[in-house]
Amino acid sequence: MSHVIEMLNIRKEFPGIVANDDITLQVEQGEIHAILGENGAGKSTLMSILFGLYHADKGKIKVRGKEVSINSPNDANDLGIGMVHQHFQLVNNYTVTENIILGKEGKFFLDRRSASKDIKALSEKYGLNIDPDMIIEDITVGMQQRVEILKMLYRDAEILILDEPTAVLTPQEIIDLMQIMRNLVAEGKSVILITHKLNEIKAVADRCTVIRRGKLIGVVDVKKTSPAEMASMMVGRPVNFTVEKKPAQVGRVILELYDLKVMNSKKMLGVKGINLSVKSGEIVGIAGVDGNGQTELIEAITGLIPVESGTIVLDGNDITNASVRKRNEIGLGHIPEDRQKRGLVMESSIFNNVAIKEFYHPPFSKHGILNADYLEHYAQDVITQFDVRSGEGIYSLAGKLSGGNQQKLIVGREVVSDPELLIAVQPTRGLDVGAIEYIHSQLIAHRDKGHAVLLVSFELDEIFNLSDRIAVMYSGEIIDVVKTEDADEQSIGLMMAGVRQKEGTR
Repeated sequence: MSHVIEMLNIRKEFPGIVANDDITLQVEQGEIHAILGENGAGKSTLMSILFGLYHADKGKIKVRGKEVSINSPNDANDLGIGMVHQHFQLVNNYTVTENIILGKEGKFFLDRRSASKDIKALSEKYGLNIDPDMIIEDITVGMQQRVEILKMLYRDAEILILDEPTAVLTPQEIIDLMQIMRNLVAEGKSVILITHKLNEIKAVADRCTVIRRGKLIGVVDVKKTSPAEMASMMVGRPVNFTVEKKPAQVGRVILELYDLKVMNSKKMLGVKGINLSVKSGEIVGIAGVDGNGQTELIEAITGLIPVESGTIVLDGNDITNASVRKRNEIGLGHIPEDRQKRGLVMESSIFNNVAIKEFYHPPFSKHGILNADYLEHYAQDVITQFDVRSGEGIYSLAGKLSGGNQQKLIVGREVVSDPELLIAVQPTRGLDVGAIEYIHSQLIAHRDKGHAVLLVSFELDEIFNLSDRIAVMYSGEIIDVVKTEDADEQSIGLMMAGVRQKEGTR
């Protein structure tokens, strides 16, 4: 096969860090080529160079055998290169069609009807199943991603870069996306898949280039290479895929929910009379397909939205109507679902973000004056312990961190604050296997210190690995709560689809 893309001896430096150190990437016509690496390994930087967002300090790029200069995304588009970014570039109150043709409207008039017809034809050709007239804010995240793919296809992209495309998708959406990728290469396209999810690489990729700390480690034939081998190449050591934990030593009730009802954004009941308890020394996992009330439940417990009726008790204190600060002071920690919207102040530094919940009391401050020395040591301890990689250390802006490093920063901040109840929503979303292994061990350690953990995850493996009990949510209700040792994936999967296993369960 011929190479459609060759990135030869690429070097890119930022202040304090070499993001790409003499990396060579060669992508063949009609293949799905994965780029595997830890958070902050330099994957997205390399692809940003190919897409014209950055310019390499050294090295050259060839497209279809011809050396090219790519100075902007427009140059990349002209060469048939398109990119779906980890955080989508869509206008929420525009239709699918309007988003896709944005910037390609033509000089004199805008023919929405013709464009919509072309977009529908493209959607059907590649199995995307997108309605061109839908408003972006009314469709799922998975559908929004398909709109981004359609946007590239509408611009005649032959080489498609997908940056961590499954980080925000449900399991079924991931399966659908893999089929879309297969459809794309069947039509002669080439796909570059940036990821650190080994099972997805094994399922869909042909070859894989492995990067570690900005350096090329090797290129492997995916079919001939085990996940364990790829994981070891990625992190530089053997990785344990299973979580080792002792039996739970359950103590007092930390969280109690009584007949909790919460309205969703559509002014309908998103949580329908839930009763649930979480005790010290245990992890209770909430399993369910995204959109079945998990978000409303967690936001009600954490004080981000009001409760319609019912009671929330934290460590013996009724917090149903308490402020967020009061909940934190009683002992609530929260790793949120949306790290950028709920977890970090993106325009502020790591230094400020680690103290965002604690800044107003000693030892973080005294008489309203921040204790800079203490804060520096505290922030440095968090980023060292949780391997948060940044160019400027604790003074790096949170918005300049990779998605995975943003996640590690939030997890580190919440775990180090040692809350009585840690609510962890998708705690390993966007993390590589080495970081997942570490975060899982930290959640188990938090449990073993006698604290309570409420885990929400759409990854069934994660639910089974970490949880002592599993509560299954469907349509705003808890279908059942079972001990993990008494459950299996088939029975949990049926409950996630709304099938009750026995009469009288809630």
